[in-house]
Amino acid sequence: MSEKKGFLGKLISGLTKTRDNLKSGIDSIFSGFSEIDEDFYEELEEVLIMADIGVATTEKIIDDLREKVKEQKIKEISVCRELLIRSIKEQMRVEETAYEFEHEKSVVLLIGVNGVGKTTSVGKLAGQLKAQGKKVILAAADTFRAAAIEQLTEWSNRANVELIAGQEGGDPAAVVYDAVNAAKARKADVLICDTAGRLHNKKNLMEELRKINRIIDREYPEAHRETLVVLDGTTGQNALAQAKQFGEVADITGIILTKLDGTAKGGIAIAIQSEMHIPVKYIGIGEKIEDLQKFDADAFVDALFTTSEHME
Repeated sequence: MSEKKGFLGKLISGLTKTRDNLKSGIDSIFSGFSEIDEDFYEELEEVLIMADIGVATTEKIIDDLREKVKEQKIKEISVCRELLIRSIKEQMRVEETAYEFEHEKSVVLLIGVNGVGKTTSVGKLAGQLKAQGKKVILAAADTFRAAAIEQLTEWSNRANVELIAGQEGGDPAAVVYDAVNAAKARKADVLICDTAGRLHNKKNLMEELRKINRIIDREYPEAHRETLVVLDGTTGQNALAQAKQFGEVADITGIILTKLDGTAKGGIAIAIQSEMHIPVKYIGIGEKIEDLQKFDADAFVDALFTTSEHME
């Protein structure tokens, strides 16, 4: 549990900027208004949008709040605050089935543009699964970025898992083909593939992913499939736009949101989950292997709305 506790502490401190933005705005609304009227809702809406929760998601949250206030005939502002927090948590619940791939023979593809922490996330995920006693194989299918193969080699050594790599500039699908066959031959539990992320050239990316998926379908049809998009939490609304673009070229099953330490845009986690109906499955808040963890909606929202003293 200490690792989980340490992560929660890091999450709380990492979300300080987001929380300060959100909390000061919300505190001033809840102390400045004595009744729940139209002005109250409007101000609340503005604060949520400014915290990068996004327009569409904010509207959902406010509508949900209005409905509950009406239904339950609520007059007290303080009760309204609890309802608001509950409503945000409801937007973010991750189903238990989200992590089924951990318990089945599976192939996990990580996609995302360069610089978002994709290769690092592959390494961290491999390390965690290995620590759970899984047999993990990595595929270095990002053959375009020179440093990607080196970086992944380093992670595979650190996590003590096998890496299948090709030549720099080689065919990513060929690497995946070799990796799938290695995974089957060595009876691996999970094969994790690092892929190139070039959104500016969507057509190529689409072709590449199609080819990779075809190979996995053909060579390893029984494998559980997971496609995770890695997004940089510091980019706020831009991360949401990227998620949507990747959604056009791949069948995304989940999101890894990295670099949430020190950003004022942590609210984007809520927006992505709510607008795309794709769960944020992991969040990253640092460099170490244990700094990537399964997403816990309650802990996240509590970290956004609670001061550190309350968390002790």
